[in-house]
Amino acid sequence: MVRINRVYTRTGDAGTTALGGGQRVPKDSLRIEAYGTVDELNSVIGVAIAAGLHESLREPFHVIQQVLFNLGSDLCILEEDKERLPVPRIEPRHVEQLEQWMDSWNEALEPLTSFILPGGDLAAAQLHVARTVCRRAERIVVTLAREEPIGQHVVPYLNRLSDLLFVAARRQAQLAGIGDILWDSRRY
Repeated sequence: MVRINRVYTRTGDAGTTALGGGQRVPKDSLRIEAYGTVDELNSVIGVAIAAGLHESLREPFHVIQQVLFNLGSDLCILEEDKERLPVPRIEPRHVEQLEQWMDSWNEALEPLTSFILPGGDLAAAQLHVARTVCRRAERIVVTLAREEPIGQHVVPYLNRLSDLLFVAARRQAQLAGIGDILWDSRRY
């Protein structure tokens, strides 16, 4: 477990930060951008929960927030350091759990006949924001993976999570009694 006695260390004042393995890297490095965006995603999901996410969706999203910390640890430790520094990682079971939740929620939804506009109630709209942040995190991680090795299940997890966020936003809007706001490509 992590033990934090003091939040500030002054070690980052020169524009570098430490990876989980102790290596100093620039704060704007691609790896830091990747797990920083995952942290942003986790915060946006927290706002969706606080904005009144339906009770039936809350527990899965609390689990997702925990797993996103695993994903952050998977990214903050270089692959060559993972044998000596065992950390939580993204595993196939995490991806499979997202698929199970998504399938369950999708069963209650009408098939789509059009693209939908982000909206619904505040929680649904916030899930749409989370979806777009998740897609950005995925793009950054894909770029990182072209430059250096990362955990093999990180990209599939983010890919599946963005899909789940779309389905969850639709389900939240439905549970709030609002439903989908369809894109009208002919009227506007």
